[in-house]
Amino acid sequence: MWPEVRSALRQAAWRGALTREHALESLERLESAPIEANAYSTLGRDAWLLAEQLRWAKTYDAEYVALARHLRCRLLTADERLRRGAAHLAEVIGPTER
Repeated sequence: MWPEVRSALRQAAWRGALTREHALESLERLESAPIEANAYSTLGRDAWLLAEQLRWAKTYDAEYVALARHLRCRLLTADERLRRGAAHLAEVIGPTER
């Protein structure tokens, strides 16, 4: 649920359908809802900020980058766009690398 809503809000802000402030307010409401999540509490916000920094409309790929940073591990992907975009933010490797 969280990645889907975060991504939809980020995309709406990117397209201009929502102001950045309204989108972030909605994100704050989501994150303060009385629902227990099994994740890092700042993961969503970190993914949002990474998507902004990388100028990505959606937060899906930024979620992976943010999680790799939280876990202090390498991010394995076959997605070259993700790899090129995030290489300076996390250690990103392809499937044939060790």
